[in-house]
Amino acid sequence: MSEVRISAETRTEFGKGAARRVRRAGKVPAVLYGHGTEPRHIALPGHDLMLALKTPNVLLRLDGMDKDNLVLPKAVQRDAIKGFLEHVDLIVVKKGEKVTVDIPLHLTGEIASGGVLNQELVSLEIEAEATHIPESIEFSVEGQEVGAHITAADIPLPAGATLQTDGEALVLTIAAERSDEELEAELTTEEGAEPATAGEEESASESAE
Repeated sequence: MSEVRISAETRTEFGKGAARRVRRAGKVPAVLYGHGTEPRHIALPGHDLMLALKTPNVLLRLDGMDKDNLVLPKAVQRDAIKGFLEHVDLIVVKKGEKVTVDIPLHLTGEIASGGVLNQELVSLEIEAEATHIPESIEFSVEGQEVGAHITAADIPLPAGATLQTDGEALVLTIAAERSDEELEAELTTEEGAEPATAGEEESASESAE
């Protein structure tokens, strides 16, 4: 589990205007939640936070906070066009405490020839200790043959993790690879009948009159 130390400072001004001033200073407004405490408003260095958030479910150690300084990003808001960080919600965690998070699913290996892999889920929701959250869950598809159906319950989890996603949820399937003729026939079916020629259109128009 990755833990990144990042400086934090308390914010005393709130509202959209105050948030814009924080961002102009190269920082990101954030709010701390959790453990029955009142929400606390802080500011984090934008560049350092952007780098830290490249790791899914990164554990942040907030330097400058006298207590409750171990947190997980819960919600991240980015500018829809430019992509820069606008705001972050952080949840306070304690060592030994369990949290529910989404973990990316990483597939390895090669399926049997003649098959096509269709991945339905790219992540799984699990419960794990806040300080032992895996960065990803690996699953080998080596040798999986046509007709295989893998559900969430079929995916081995890291030690200490408990599946929260519905165990019957479909993760991936292996379908038969289709020939060029089959693909062409399907395309023709989707396109439907060929458009009527000019003569046919004129005849149809006369009949309608």
